[in-house]
Amino acid sequence: MTNASRRQFLFLQGPISPFFHRLGVLLRARGHGVRRINLCLGDTLFWPEPAVDFTAPFGEWAGFIQDFLARHAITDLVLLGEQRDYHKQAIAAAHALGVAVTVTDFGYLRPDWIILERDGMNRDSRFPKDPAAILALAEGLPPVDGEKRYLDDFNQQAKWDVRFHLANLWPGKFRHFKTFLLHHPVPAYIGTGLALLRRPGLTRAAQATLAALPEDAPRWVFAMQMETDYSIRAYSDFPDMDVPIGKAVESFARAAPKDGHLLVKVHPLDPCIKPWPKLVARIAARHGLPGRVHYLGAGNLDAMLRRARGVVTVNSTVGIRALQLGRSLHAMGDAIYKVAGLTHADLDGFWAAPPPDPALTDAFLRGIAACLHLRGVYYREPGLTAAVEAAAERLERGLVGVALP
Repeated sequence: MTNASRRQFLFLQGPISPFFHRLGVLLRARGHGVRRINLCLGDTLFWPEPAVDFTAPFGEWAGFIQDFLARHAITDLVLLGEQRDYHKQAIAAAHALGVAVTVTDFGYLRPDWIILERDGMNRDSRFPKDPAAILALAEGLPPVDGEKRYLDDFNQQAKWDVRFHLANLWPGKFRHFKTFLLHHPVPAYIGTGLALLRRPGLTRAAQATLAALPEDAPRWVFAMQMETDYSIRAYSDFPDMDVPIGKAVESFARAAPKDGHLLVKVHPLDPCIKPWPKLVARIAARHGLPGRVHYLGAGNLDAMLRRARGVVTVNSTVGIRALQLGRSLHAMGDAIYKVAGLTHADLDGFWAAPPPDPALTDAFLRGIAACLHLRGVYYREPGLTAAVEAAAERLERGLVGVALP
């Protein structure tokens, strides 16, 4: 490998998993430089080798990271959560210095896909929003491989997540760390744990609600998201989930068929710190829709989508599944799929909107699969190794955000 082809990688915060460390080890074995900055005690648990610890107040971070990138001739910055405060300043410094920025996260496609994308996701994605450009990009790309290759491990994910966040409650030298969490982890974990324990009963209640709906009545799904998710906090104009639910219900009362029903489905990992059943019922009553708006605390979302005419969401990946099933779609936020022909722009008109354009949908799915995704998972073998190897290949060859030749 020539000096010109040798890259210098800097890893910031990533998945709460060995993924980043193993990726760094592999890139170093291939002859590249690899560095890491830890921002909190939890970071040190998932990078078991020497790294630079940033322990100063947040106000010193912008100058520190700019100097670090320049001093070490960093060519590639790799991170998860591009809207975290530390990461936003790091990305700004990287762009000023011509450093390539790669972000990763769970895939827009599910379940065993991972994103590897330039600069950002959703609103900040480089993927084209023009239908003609999407159709042109997809020419010659293979169909999306829908076969499930890898299983992930939710129990392992939960264990590592708890380990990371509880470590940060005793920060030691990282006492100045500015967390990206909205809620204290302890009540969030308690709420999530209680919701998981109650899931069998919630599932039965959801099934009873769905069974009571008139068989021939039209129905739509509002797919909730977690308020802690940066797709809500950064890629929408909404401060919480209450507001978009209220807007959707208001429009439903005004413009949807009078025999229609709206199913408000909670995110399966929502900690339920807010009393969603009461809040949704209150919103429905305010717009004169008791009996037509239904909160579902659990249940098979895919089965709901197959029976529904369409989906309203802010920018959830449920929107991608709606496209795959040919359901009409309205995105209230800055979703990557907010493209004319895929989504219906006007909420009041959405309730009578046709399905998405099939050719454009196929091109969009082929494009994001080939350009923005790799196969693998963060928490279980062999999918973890597959993800590490695929990510190393793209990073080494500078093929992030484009289809492999």
